[in-house]
Amino acid sequence: QEIYPPKLHQFAYVTDGACTEDEILSMELIIMKALNWNLNPLTVVSWLNIYMQVAYLNELYEVLLPQYPQQIFVQIAELLDLCVLDIGCLEYTYGVLAASALYHFSSSELMQKVSGYEWCEIEECVKWMVPFAMAIREVGSSKLKHFRGIAPEDLHNIQTHINSLDLLDKAQAKQAILAEQNRTSPFPTGVLTPPQSSKKQSS
Repeated sequence: QEIYPPKLHQFAYVTDGACTEDEILSMELIIMKALNWNLNPLTVVSWLNIYMQVAYLNELYEVLLPQYPQQIFVQIAELLDLCVLDIGCLEYTYGVLAASALYHFSSSELMQKVSGYEWCEIEECVKWMVPFAMAIREVGSSKLKHFRGIAPEDLHNIQTHINSLDLLDKAQAKQAILAEQNRTSPFPTGVLTPPQSSKKQSS
């Protein structure tokens, strides 16, 4: 990596005359417009941070400081990090993924309060995430660790877990098992509610 970013004339120089400084600036402007000047999009963990902050916010003037339990944040982030290793995560937006992960660690009411999503909007993602949550539950979640020189309020930003491909394989194996169960047992489990007497067909 460059310690000091190269100057524009240096970029033009290394092209050996293929691009002028004006051409580089023009192309940069085209790219920026195509990106709608959005150079710092929110990641799935950024969405989680927002949801957690809203959920545990106590004082409005402390909105920039984390108010939530850091251990819970680390555990939910671990679930999200495992989920994004699977190509299926591309079916959902980052906001939906973060809200679904939060649901697995809290409740539908809290999820709706902090994200604004209705249950019907995240239900599919929540169900898709189940085998990943099961895999992490089996191996155990990571613990918050302390590091010298790191401020206490920043400890949750240090990733201490390693989501290996073996763990992903376990999650995908559970995913296949659940898919097979749903295929062979399409009807909901549990006690079925009988129809009202007035709606029963007479024999």
